Amino acid sequence: MNPDDLIESYVNDVAAQLPRTQRSDVAFELTALLKEELDAKASASGREVDEAMALEFLNAFGRPAEVAARYRPTLTIIDPADGRAFLQATVIGLAIAWAAGLLPVLQQSARSTSDFLVALGGWWTGTVLLSLWWPGLLVVCFGIASWTRRRWPQSAAWRPRGVSRPPGRVALALGVAGIVGGLFILFNPRWVLEVFYGGRAAPAAYDALTYTESFRHRQGPWLFALVLLNIPMLVPAIVAGRKSSIMQRVEFELGLVTCAVLTWTVLDGPIFLAASGDQMAKGLITLITVFMLISFGVKLHRTVRPAPSH
Repeated sequence: MNPDDLIESYVNDVAAQLPRTQRSDVAFELTALLKEELDAKASASGREVDEAMALEFLNAFGRPAEVAARYRPTLTIIDPADGRAFLQATVIGLAIAWAAGLLPVLQQSARSTSDFLVALGGWWTGTVLLSLWWPGLLVVCFGIASWTRRRWPQSAAWRPRGVSRPPGRVALALGVAGIVGGLFILFNPRWVLEVFYGGRAAPAAYDALTYTESFRHRQGPWLFALVLLNIPMLVPAIVAGRKSSIMQRVEFELGLVTCAVLTWTVLDGPIFLAASGDQMAKGLITLITVFMLISFGVKLHRTVRPAPSH
């Protein structure tokens, strides 16, 4: 093929990948550009344009698909600015779904390795594979948000975020009152039945709120002590009207230890004698732990301490 035929074939391959409304203009512009640059290359090398030179030049110019992409509007489903947020939401959502599905597997008493592997296989097919709807949903949501920002730019205009105000004395005092009430319930959950039913509740209700000896001697004292430690931390904050930075750091570390003990409580064994009460309590504890971890993660992610780089 002569150089002109090569250029024509190359341009046709490029134009075929473009919308029909663009093909003629792009083909005309690209043909003129290629011939001009090929002639300049031949003049620089001091020889006539031939098939080998034209083929080498066109290969160096790029694949037709790559060249067509330069003329075609970029199709962006997720804005680059949203890439990190998309990844974080995907990882956190999948981690929660996988952990929630794995928890019953770990709680089962496997009689042999094969039983455990069968249960693990059920978790893989029933939880992991089915949870892949979450990244797909995020792609759709982020794509809609990206399209909305391009369609209505004013909707994405920056607005100053209000600085979060620390809780005042009243809120801190209410927090202490809530902790005291929680300690009463944690020490004796059957107290709730005494208050609301005056001791006339069904025996099954009392069994549902009766601790096992294992929990009473293992996780119970740890949880009671961890919750109790919040009171001496909040009292100085009530007096001062705010939490100091040291107190906030201690509160954060205490919360992580509490999450660890709550996880131990869920995985170790039954909490209540009745199976129904035990399942409900473990489900509630799991939700509380997940909420606490997400809250800590958000706070840690949003923490900014301006300081010069070293």
